[in-house]
Amino acid sequence: PSSSPLGDSHRETKSHHRPSLPAGTHYTMTNGGSINSSTHLLDLLDEPIPGVGTYDDFHTIDWVREKCKDRERHRRINSRKKESAWEMTKSLYDAWSGWLVVTLTGLSSGALAGLIDIAADWMTDLKEGICLSALWFNHEQCCWGSNETTFEERDKCPQWKTWAELIIGQAEGPGSYIMNYIMYILWALSFAFLAVSLVKVFAPYACGSGIPEIKTILSGFIIRGYLGKWTLMIKTITLVLAVASGLSLGKEGPLVHVACCCGNIFSYLFPKYSTNEAKKREVLSAASAAGVSVAFGATIGGVLFSLEEVSYYFPLKTLWRSFFAALVAAFVLRSINPFGNSRLVLFYVEYHTPWYLFELLPFILLGVFGGLWGAFFIRANIAWCRRRKSTKFGKYPVLEVIIVAAITAVIAFPNPYTRLNTSELIKELFTDCGPLESSSLCDYRNDMNASKIVDDIPDRPAGTGVYSAIWQLCLALIFKIIMTVFTFGIKVPSGLFIPSMAIGAIAGRIVGIAVEQLAYYHHDWFLFKEWCEVGADCITPGLYAMVGAAACLGGVTRMTVSLVVIVFELTGGLEYIVPLMAAVMTSKWVGDAFGREGIYEAHIRLNGYPFLDAKEEFIHTTLAADVMRPRRSDPPLAVLTQDNMTVDDIENLINETSYNGFPVIMSKESQRLVGFALRRDLTIAIESARKKQEGIVGSSRVCFAQHTPSLPAESPRPLKLRSILDMSPFTVTDHTPMEIVVDIFRKLGLRQCLVTHNGRLLGTITKKDILRHMAQMANQDPASIMFN
Repeated sequence: PSSSPLGDSHRETKSHHRPSLPAGTHYTMTNGGSINSSTHLLDLLDEPIPGVGTYDDFHTIDWVREKCKDRERHRRINSRKKESAWEMTKSLYDAWSGWLVVTLTGLSSGALAGLIDIAADWMTDLKEGICLSALWFNHEQCCWGSNETTFEERDKCPQWKTWAELIIGQAEGPGSYIMNYIMYILWALSFAFLAVSLVKVFAPYACGSGIPEIKTILSGFIIRGYLGKWTLMIKTITLVLAVASGLSLGKEGPLVHVACCCGNIFSYLFPKYSTNEAKKREVLSAASAAGVSVAFGATIGGVLFSLEEVSYYFPLKTLWRSFFAALVAAFVLRSINPFGNSRLVLFYVEYHTPWYLFELLPFILLGVFGGLWGAFFIRANIAWCRRRKSTKFGKYPVLEVIIVAAITAVIAFPNPYTRLNTSELIKELFTDCGPLESSSLCDYRNDMNASKIVDDIPDRPAGTGVYSAIWQLCLALIFKIIMTVFTFGIKVPSGLFIPSMAIGAIAGRIVGIAVEQLAYYHHDWFLFKEWCEVGADCITPGLYAMVGAAACLGGVTRMTVSLVVIVFELTGGLEYIVPLMAAVMTSKWVGDAFGREGIYEAHIRLNGYPFLDAKEEFIHTTLAADVMRPRRSDPPLAVLTQDNMTVDDIENLINETSYNGFPVIMSKESQRLVGFALRRDLTIAIESARKKQEGIVGSSRVCFAQHTPSLPAESPRPLKLRSILDMSPFTVTDHTPMEIVVDIFRKLGLRQCLVTHNGRLLGTITKKDILRHMAQMANQDPASIMFN
């Protein structure tokens, strides 16, 4: 039946004057004024179809669509808030939910970090002995209340029993050494075995550091379960076990993953975040700031880390919320006080001497060392991980962890510096030698004339203890470098911050002692003449350790600003910002000379996640037509027409292809673009229509147009799917340069983009096409970079 002109004009005014209606409302006009067809075409798409607009696992979100959805929701809430007190309350709750969710995330991250710190300390000491007076005390706490400790042997007290004393009753001698050695290895192996078994059985996603995956998730990729409650629970438990097993790994990276799990779980309590993937990413950005804040006690460093290293989209609102989340998390951790020193970190130090200009030379040398170590580590670790993926070795993760833990324990025990917990080692290397230090690193020959103990002890000649300590540190350095390459990437939670910092701190302390002795014996050299008189305290070896730690961490991760801020928040050394900046920048430049990407980007590429790195530049002169599919040899593009396909046609097309979406065109002849329909939305909408609407059969026409075409009277009822159509898909012409297309994808977070020529549809470009193209241009195998 033909529609009356009145009906048509009436419909046009309706749609012209009410553009702000939510999707699915202004398509419900019936066909003109004719009565017989109005019941026939009653459109049931008034309420949105549940499930439309959600994403499958391992798919990329469409940032533009999510932002539009959020603006629509915001408009709806704002337009209703004047109606009643209840609507007003709802709008207030909606406005506050962002702050609420980051508060909850900060509280839980701080509490979990405190728990992990305390448990890891206790279990690390369990490898060496046990406190008989109170089993839940670690070694240090055990001897706090004892009156029998002496100044030299402050860690010996009758309450603390080593395993040799308990089992064979000997405290000294070769028998007790061997017994302690065996128990140390047994505990280390049992912790490592328990950790890897829990990960393998309950939460395979809990392994690794988690930062590469979080970067990918924040760029808009979906990995279901990666931030779930099982992953959170298992990661928290196994992180304690992995750190206690003495493996060369840290708990700092995984704490970011733990915090992001908290953020993800709490975001499900608030519909504003649970239904919108782009909004959820804002909470995760704030959560990663809270994670670094509790890992290092560096609140501002955490915010900068989130901004510089992990976040993809970082509006100002997220900056404030990240700051607040980091503050809450640090506050909770400080009130738990896990280390008993009223600090948020174990290795808090304060230096009192200024640094001198000539010291920039050794600082820059440390930066060069950090850059070289970073480049070596990334190459070696990626080569080993690639080997693990491609050989049989990767099929036995439990065996691998046990072998690595056994080798680590056997080599680590004889050397006091590797036997220590890595955080304790860094603390010892950072600490300046004061009058109260009993470590062998501080075994200097004292000048007898200086009887009064002053705060600044002058530079002194090194004693035998210092030289033996330097030998042990050199061995520890080689051991740490080799073991960290093989440890990062095994199937237990493993962070990279602490081992990298330990390597840098060892190198820095060795350089520091060398410079100090040079200045002592050659104080008349023109370098030292200005600054180092006899009896002056001019070189602080602990400062060199701190600079070296920052340089090595910078070489591996390629962070700059956030790293300097984290280190000076860690150490409270505001006046040492210049040496830190010099070393970190040098290490970044040296590392970049060997390869532009940091360890996290390298792991993202190794796993083939679809991540467009904003730091990479696209330098080639190709056009959109060179990248789009279909290619000349491919079958033609799979498309839908706006009103002459049946339900069966669409279902066949969906079953025969694996594409994530289909362009909708006016007709096969004209090829003019109408919009874009996602595969998932199509299947959900057809299933829902078959259940809810009567008369929808396989031969029903599917209509994407505004007006249903006139059909014969006996034909089955048509299915209107205009509400699931994206009416404004992103299009570029075939002559658009690829560098502009890549920029559009990066800055707007697109999933796909359609290519047209004079308004006619030619093909599509997806994020994966761009990644494949970039790999081809870099002469890599494009098949190797895709996530499987």
